[in-house]
Amino acid sequence: MKNQIKGCVKINAKGKNLYKFINALHNSEINCFAQYCKNDVFYAEIYRRDLKKISPIAEELGIELTSFEYDTISSTAIRHRRRFGIIAGLVLVLTASLYFSRIVMTIEIQGNSKVSDHAILSALEELNIKQGTPIKDINFPYCENELRLMVDGVAWAGMHITGNRVVVEVTELVEKPEMINERMPCNVISGHDAYITYTSVYDGQLMHKVGDYVPKGTLLISGVTKDETGHVNIHHAMGKITGTYTETITFEENYTITKYNPTGKTSDEKWLKLFSLKIPLFFGKNEYKNFNSDETSKYFSLFGKTMPIGIIRNKITETELSETTFSDEEVSERIMQKIYLYEKNFLSEDVTVLDRTIETEKKENSLVYTVTYKLEGDIGTEKEIYVK
Repeated sequence: MKNQIKGCVKINAKGKNLYKFINALHNSEINCFAQYCKNDVFYAEIYRRDLKKISPIAEELGIELTSFEYDTISSTAIRHRRRFGIIAGLVLVLTASLYFSRIVMTIEIQGNSKVSDHAILSALEELNIKQGTPIKDINFPYCENELRLMVDGVAWAGMHITGNRVVVEVTELVEKPEMINERMPCNVISGHDAYITYTSVYDGQLMHKVGDYVPKGTLLISGVTKDETGHVNIHHAMGKITGTYTETITFEENYTITKYNPTGKTSDEKWLKLFSLKIPLFFGKNEYKNFNSDETSKYFSLFGKTMPIGIIRNKITETELSETTFSDEEVSERIMQKIYLYEKNFLSEDVTVLDRTIETEKKENSLVYTVTYKLEGDIGTEKEIYVK
């Protein structure tokens, strides 16, 4: 490291008075290292500062002297000392590194599943914890307590700093489970007009057998029973009764709809994002009355770290209200998409679709699909028994 700072030069010397030259070097108290003689040539390494002292001695004794400087920190600095851009860049990088190490660059949230990141970040911003906040200005114990009070659903919050990254750890409130009173007297009645295909009674008295047709509201499992002595017992009737039943759903779509469509005109807006500031890089304002916008952002990075400085681009597309007419095939496809979503979202996993028939009706400006399902599933519904 010492040679890197002082600079190291290798010299080659030859001539008739070579040994006088070597003695003169030693008498001049010039530091020579890695020195040796080979084929009447003297080889050595010296510090750069001593090269000016050796040259007059070599000239006086008629010695042919050549030198070569190794690449060191000091030699590189000397070669580039007039390249002010490099120097300014190094100073800028060092200054930026020092500055960004003292402020909040990123905020990481851990432990949340129900509470959104946006809710926590909004509360932190009210507490002045955001990108660009000096780390020394943050009172972590106070902010931890305030965050718990400000955000619903947070039972505990902890914060710690890692470099220029604030890590927020939260523990969410555990919701009290819904209490089901299994001792509340009730009957099980039919929720559909159905044919019974399976019965299993856990408590109570079964009122119908497999194969029976039961209209909606029919008593399936009674919660009122009598023992051998005639004593009446009231139960919370429980069991599983499945049956086959039908459901009819109607889906309708218009051939012509009115919506906003792109006109083909677009414009771009760009901002410089500096921490929480957005500095516009454009002139004028959006003149479109109706439009859609698509915003993207790209942040700069330094040494693999994302900086809170970047460019935000907003692409604006003008739209106008117009009518769009669809063909029979397009309308039919949209209805089938609705049918698919209905079956996915509203028919539970415990329900089996045994059959599905579709009747089509074409009106003046719409297409109607009437879908009749034959289903098999649990038909039982609890109904409380009110006892005086």
